[in-house]
Amino acid sequence: MTDPEFPEGIPNRLYGRRRGHKLRPRQELLLSEALPRMRYESLDFAKGAARTWLEVGFGGGEHTLALMAANPDTAIIASEVYEHGLCSLLTQIIPDGQEATCDVPARLRLWPEDARALLLSLPEASLDRMFLMFPDPWPKARHSKRRFVHPEILPIVARALKPGAIWRIASDDPTYQAWVEEVLRASPLFEAAEPAKERPEGWPPTRYEAKAIEAGRHPMYWEWVRK
Repeated sequence: MTDPEFPEGIPNRLYGRRRGHKLRPRQELLLSEALPRMRYESLDFAKGAARTWLEVGFGGGEHTLALMAANPDTAIIASEVYEHGLCSLLTQIIPDGQEATCDVPARLRLWPEDARALLLSLPEASLDRMFLMFPDPWPKARHSKRRFVHPEILPIVARALKPGAIWRIASDDPTYQAWVEEVLRASPLFEAAEPAKERPEGWPPTRYEAKAIEAGRHPMYWEWVRK
């Protein structure tokens, strides 16, 4: 899929690099053999599921896998463009040597492209929950247009969420925390209670959260409700 087009002032892509250091042979196999079999194509995989969730930017995949383990009746779409993140998740569910042959999780699909393009392609009001855990804060003011939480992007998110659906957001960056409050409090599409300053029960931990706390930063956790 080509990069989507968005209103003037919004970049055609939010993310930075797709690849870090050279991939190992096993990682190359995961991307060439396993990922295509798990790539999201349509909501057909969610038929019969109790609910459908989306995680945007799953990083190493531990949050997604914890959600999947705790909610086996839920269909989950997990979006990540960084190849090493995709490999990290795939390594945990695909046996070595079976990249092209093993059964893949029935209720999990991956989206290795811009999550906004996925949101635009989903049927309206198709998601019961969405997750944005410790996104890249793009802390410089001139880069604010690259933040996933953005006034121009909120209608795209709201379109895909059911009324009453929950959008969980967590961030340890003070600039991004203030930005989330400013942008989403001003939106007529979402409402939320005050953010929690300790990870609420039922929120799986992530490696980014652990690093933030170890470094002395203070995460905040929101549950925004689609009106």
